[in-house]
Amino acid sequence: MARTGFFHHIGTFLLLSATILLIVTCISAPVVNNIALLHVDFGDNSRSSFFDRTSVNFGTFGWCETRNDAPDDCTNSRLGYSPYTAITRAMGNNGENIDDSDIDLGGIDDDGNIRVTNDGDRAAAVTTRKLTKAMVLHPIACGLNFIAFMLALGAGMVGSLLASMVALLAFLTTAVVMIIDFVMFSIVRSHVDDWTGGAEDRGTTGNGLVVQSHYGAAAWTTLASAICSLLGTIVVFFTCCSGRLHKRRQSRGVAAGPKTDYGVPATRTRRRKRFGIF
Repeated sequence: MARTGFFHHIGTFLLLSATILLIVTCISAPVVNNIALLHVDFGDNSRSSFFDRTSVNFGTFGWCETRNDAPDDCTNSRLGYSPYTAITRAMGNNGENIDDSDIDLGGIDDDGNIRVTNDGDRAAAVTTRKLTKAMVLHPIACGLNFIAFMLALGAGMVGSLLASMVALLAFLTTAVVMIIDFVMFSIVRSHVDDWTGGAEDRGTTGNGLVVQSHYGAAAWTTLASAICSLLGTIVVFFTCCSGRLHKRRQSRGVAAGPKTDYGVPATRTRRRKRFGIF
C-alpha cells in the first residue's frame, strides 16, 4: 500500500465527503427549516417580490412553511408525508380559494390529507405520499458511507476490499434514493405548474397568486454524495488491487533473491625448491 497510499487517502476523503453531504440532506426540513429538497414559493403580483409571503420547504422527514410575517409552521419529523397537503395549506394561507373548480382538489380531511377529486391529481397525491417513505434511504446511505470510510481509514488490503464493497452498496443506495427524490418532486412541480398555468417554474393562479418551484440544496447534496461515493469506491478498490499486486511482486523477489553462493575461491600452491635450483 506504500506506493498507492496517497490515492487511498483520496478515496477515503471522498467517502467522508459523501457522508457529510448526506448528513446535510438528512437534516433538511423540518430539522433545519431552510434546507430543502424542493422549495415552492408563493407571492402576490401586487408586491415588489413574490418571495415576501410564503415558502414551503420539503425535506427528508417532513416540511416547513416559512413566512416573513409569522413564525415557521413545521411538521413533526416522521416517515412519509403528503406534499399536496403542504401546498394546499400554503395556497389557502395566501388567500387562494381552494375548491374543485380552482385546482381540482377537494380540501383537507380530518387527518390532514388531501381529498382529491380529480383522478390525475389523486394518483399523483397517492404516489408522492408513498414515495416520501422511501426517503428513509437517505440516512441508510449516510450510515453505509460512514462505515465504508471507517473501514478504509488506515486499513490494509482486507480492510480496503471490504471498504470498497460497502462503498459500492452505499453508492447504489444513494443513487436509488436520488432518483426517487427527483421523480417524486418532478411530479409535484408538474402539478403545481398545472394548477397555476405556469411556465418555466413560475405561474399565477386565478386570484393573482404567483408560484415558483425549484430544487433546494439538499437535492444537490444527494447528487454530489452519489458522485463522491462512486469515485471513492473506484479509488479504494483500485488501491486495494494495486497493493495486492505490489505485495505479490515483492514476495517473488524475496523468494528468488540475488545469487550469493559462489563457492570457496581456489588457492595457489607453491612448489619447494630442491638443491636451490628447482
